[in-house]
Order: sequence, then structure tokens, then C-alpha cells
Amino acid sequence: MYEIETSKKKAPAKKFIFAGLLFAFTLITSSVILFLYPFASKEKADYFKGDHPILFMGKQEGNAYLEGETTYLPLPFLQEFVDEAIMVDEHSQSIIITTKNKVVQLPSDSSSYYVNEEAVKLDFSAVKQIDGERYLAIEPLLEIYPIAYSILPDTGAVWIKKNGDTLASGKVTEKDIHDELLRLRTKASLNSPYTSTLSPKENVFIEHEKEDYFFIRIEDGTAGYLKKKYIKKGESKKIAISLEETEYTVPKLDGPIQLTWEAVYTKNPNTSNIPRMAGVNVISPTWFELADGKGTINNLGSKDYAKWSKKQGYQIWGLFSNAFDPELTHEAFGSFDTRQNMIRQLLHFSQLNGLNGINLDIENVNPADGPYITQFVREATPYFHEAGLVVSMDITFISSSGNWSAFYERDKLAGIADYMVVMAYDEHWGSSQVAGSVASLPWVEENLKHLLEVVPNEKLLLGVPLYTRL
Repeated sequence: MYEIETSKKKAPAKKFIFAGLLFAFTLITSSVILFLYPFASKEKADYFKGDHPILFMGKQEGNAYLEGETTYLPLPFLQEFVDEAIMVDEHSQSIIITTKNKVVQLPSDSSSYYVNEEAVKLDFSAVKQIDGERYLAIEPLLEIYPIAYSILPDTGAVWIKKNGDTLASGKVTEKDIHDELLRLRTKASLNSPYTSTLSPKENVFIEHEKEDYFFIRIEDGTAGYLKKKYIKKGESKKIAISLEETEYTVPKLDGPIQLTWEAVYTKNPNTSNIPRMAGVNVISPTWFELADGKGTINNLGSKDYAKWSKKQGYQIWGLFSNAFDPELTHEAFGSFDTRQNMIRQLLHFSQLNGLNGINLDIENVNPADGPYITQFVREATPYFHEAGLVVSMDITFISSSGNWSAFYERDKLAGIADYMVVMAYDEHWGSSQVAGSVASLPWVEENLKHLLEVVPNEKLLLGVPLYTRL
């Protein structure tokens, strides 16, 4: 006979169950953290590309070229960021720069350059061509533009600063912080690549901020994002660069300008037959006209007429015309030497006749040659102002007409000349196939609205037609 003994089975200990649950929770939590937490990236990225990178407005903008002690900047960089009006003259292989009172010619591979035709000697070439690209020495540019530069240690970067730039200083805190947290990141995130590692107490520049990060730049020009809590912000300093430039003051007329053109085709009128013109204070005789592609100017100027004009109390602004010939215009205005030839002649004629101003009447120009006309006005105005001459430019209303309207760079011309004279007529012209007004009031008003968007009101003269056609 068998004896069967029965007993109650013991339950697993509670502590083992708790430990198992804790382990499972820890495992899941760790997996989530490993998957989601942005651990600091250990990847290092190069901040600059190439030799002697140009640092400008917080970014690399191309590369400079260094030869000995001379630093050269690429022409495209200067045209894009410093002065879009810098022009290449292929005929003379020169770079032409203009300011309010200077015309600067920098010939390629020459140790001299010219300011208002006076030679300035250098110990190096002002312009170099390297791999088909033009580079300008920065030293002459410092006399023209309000910029400064420095070559940064270690990286050799060329840091260009301009007048009015603001630099905010900062300093890394003195706390003992892990290197990974003091790395400049390419983005405002620890898991992005870094460009450099800072040290405690290191001086830096703060350029801007994003959320809880500063965008920091260090001594060698390298930059990146760093948490704000690791930087103590200092003072801001504005860069002030002043240039010494002579300002030429052109005499202004009291009250509104009321000008009349005197059409001179072969000879000047008999002044004894001209009645008193009430209200008129400026006369512009059509004396000077382009004669050939070399820039020769026909001169119909009259000292007697000029004396009579001044005796009547009129200012006299000699008019220069391009003969309304697009081919002559292309040839004469397309090179620096021919433009200078025209400017010299106009200065000579203005001195002979005691002129008060020059009125430029350039019409019928191929649209592609418009920039040459603007450049002529840029180059002529400093010389005319130095001679005490008012500079005015005749323009048409804005329209789609190519040779008669589209070539005018009105916004640029308005920034150079003293006055813009809008020829507010020929709504319907002499050979028009449609009959209509020479200049109806609604047509003039509507066109003026568009023109005043690009030409300041105080610079605009309204050319009113005092005639009709049958």
C-alpha cells in the first residue's frame, strides 16, 4: 500500500518578479534613449575651402590670391559685394572704377594706375590675370572704398570688413566643460558635425543667435554654433572707416529750373532778335555733336552767345548729342579711351565758352550699349563737377521701345547726374500712323507715376512741349 503525501506549492518570490519588470523597463528605456537622444557628433567638418578663403559678411565668398606681401581679390567678388559698377575695358585691358570725384584706371599687369589721369606708382601690379580670371590688388582699393582687411592666423583667411559692420565680442566661460560641449557645430544641434573646439576663457565674436545657440566666430575665422550658456556676451563695436574725398559743390539755382533748348543746326541765332524770355533761367544751346567713332565732337559754340546769355541772367548748359546714330554711339562710347576723349573736349569747350553746365542728349542707342552710356556719365560727372558744371541727362518715359527707351538705365543715371530731364512729348510723333496729341495730360501723368518710382522727384525736370503739329 502506497502512501501519497500532498503539499501546497510555494509562489515565486515577489522580489524576483519586481527585478524582472525593472530589467525589462530599463532595457526598453535604454533602447529608446539610444535611438532618440542626440549624442554629440564626433565628425569634424572643414569650415573653409581652398587657399586664402575670403571671409565677408559671415560667409566664405571665394578665394583671394597672395603674392609676396600683396593680397589680390577676384573681380567677380568685388563686383558682387563692393561695387557693381566696376567695369572691364577690353580695349585698354583695364579695370575702370568711378566715385563721386574720381575716375580710376587700373591697367592689367602694370605697376602704375591712374586717378583722374594722374599716375600712381606701385611696387606690384594693380591687376593680375590668373587662370583666366582678373584679380585686383586690395591696397589701391582701400583708398577708394570704405573697407578694411586682415589675414587670419592658421587658416590664412582674408577677412574683409566694411564701414558700419558691427562686431559683438564674447568669452567662453571659465567652467570645466567637456570638449564635446565646446565644439562649434555646423548647425544648432549637438549631433551635427563640428568645425573647431573652443577653450575656457577664449575670446570670440558673436554674429547672431538661433534659439538657445550663438553663432560664434573665432580668431582664425572658423565659425559655428555653440550653446549660449557657455558664452558670456560682451560689448558690440561698430567698424568706422572714413575716406578723405574732396567734395565739389555745384552752384544751385534758387527756385525751380526753367530751361529752354536753343536749336543750333549750322549757326547761332542773332541775339538781337531774341525777345526777353520771362521766367527762363537756363538756356541749353545744341552746340556739341558726336562726329565719328573715335569720339571727335563737332563744336558750334559761340562766345558771343554765351556772353549774351549771362548778361540776360541765364545760366548756359551746353548740349552734347550723340547725333542719334547707334553705330557711331557703339564705337565711340564702347571704350574708355574714346569716352575720355569726348570728356576732354567737352571740358575744353565749356571753359572756352564759360558754361555753367552740360546737358547730355543721348538718343537712339542699341539696348545692348545702354551700360556704355551709363559708364560715360559715371566717368564724365567727376570731371564736370570739378570744373563747376551742372550735369543733366535727357531721358524718355519708360516704354518698350528699344533704341528710344529701353537702353536708359534710369535708376543708375539718377544716382550720378544732378538732374534728369524727361522729354514728355511725342505721344504721337511727326510720322505717326495714328493721329493724336503730342502730349496729352493723362498720358504725361500716367508715365510720370512710373518714372518717379526710379527717379527722385527733386532730380526730375519735366520737358514740356511748347509746339503742335498739323
